[in-house]
Amino acid sequence: MLTKRIIACLDVDAGRVVKGTQFLNLRDAGDPAELAAAHSAAGADELVLLDITATHERRATLLETVRRTALELFVPFTVGGGVRTLEDAGAIFDAGADKISINSAAIADSSLITCIAQRFGSQAVIVAIDAKRNGNGFQAWTSGGRVRSEKDAVLWAKEAEDRGAGEILLTSMDRDGTGAGFDCELTRAISQTVRIPVIASGGAGSAEDFVHVFREGAADAALAASIFHFGLSSISDLKRHLLVAGIPMRFPC
Repeated sequence: MLTKRIIACLDVDAGRVVKGTQFLNLRDAGDPAELAAAHSAAGADELVLLDITATHERRATLLETVRRTALELFVPFTVGGGVRTLEDAGAIFDAGADKISINSAAIADSSLITCIAQRFGSQAVIVAIDAKRNGNGFQAWTSGGRVRSEKDAVLWAKEAEDRGAGEILLTSMDRDGTGAGFDCELTRAISQTVRIPVIASGGAGSAEDFVHVFREGAADAALAASIFHFGLSSISDLKRHLLVAGIPMRFPC
């Protein structure tokens, strides 16, 4: 079995890390650069910074925040939020990111995925999908979970792969910030549809939730924020728990 990854996420609003529930009721969690350094030292395999209001506010990603955070890291660093063009992506890479994450702009114009992948490589392009249950299926949402798209989340994941995406960052809007566990049904549906890695996000509340999403959801990586920001679990302890459960992890931290 391939090694699984634990990814720490920084949701940033106005230069500060925030965390809410189901994309609402945000509370302050600290400085991005300081938290990035702490998560990296604790054993995070990767770090994701999402400028969660950039698209809604129709502005570019906060590049100075990206630069400060990148200086603290020695693990792969992904940045998303406000990426609308090839030039936006280039500016984020120049600021120190290893990968970019695109969501709303990719749904608006899926050729953007191909454009960025051809310029920087598929391994540098993550398509983020914010999905919410819709009857027996799942719908993709945009603008930080504010706008419902017309795309079925599973079919959109496959299209994104075909367009050149190297990974899918899949967030369950129903589980986000609840601590109720990852949506393994959603994660498995997409993991079984695409060949590229799927990062599960939304709902982590315990170490066992990670075990379930790797086993039952067939995730390649799992991302969390609240569980790390507010001291509910350490990444090193989480990795030890996963190793005991038979989930291969990168060690030592």
